Amino acid sequence: MLSTQAIIEKASQQCQLRGERLTPKRSRILQLLLASVGPKSAYDLIADHDRKYGESPAAMSVYRMLNFLVDAGLAHRLATTNQFMACAHIACDHVHRVPQLLICDQCHHAEEIGLRSDLMDQLQHSADASGFRIGSSPLEIHGICQRCSESVLN
Repeated sequence: MLSTQAIIEKASQQCQLRGERLTPKRSRILQLLLASVGPKSAYDLIADHDRKYGESPAAMSVYRMLNFLVDAGLAHRLATTNQFMACAHIACDHVHRVPQLLICDQCHHAEEIGLRSDLMDQLQHSADASGFRIGSSPLEIHGICQRCSESVLN
């Protein structure tokens, strides 16, 4: 497992390859996402930033930073909950699968797993038959996580 600093360095390199910069402010937001145990809203991140750094950035600034991180492939936006989480594969050097986010409707934990590209191709093929073009990635699946399922059974 890489340290947060090593992940930030890798993220910075990825930004440089795109001709962009992982500024200190963007880096702080990414670090807060990396330290989080679950997805966070922009307002959660503002509160976390205030606790850790003693300042509250403006909501619009945080949304701009989050959009940058999503566009750079460093974070994911959960469209169904308007929350964000760090990409689980920032520091990997291999080709990634299509992100699939498993979101627990009970505890709101989200986990990123990879979906084989051939399955995504099948989904698109089925959608094409209806004249529909799938637009967003990652794919979000809502349900109940293992921990919550086990607590219901006990």
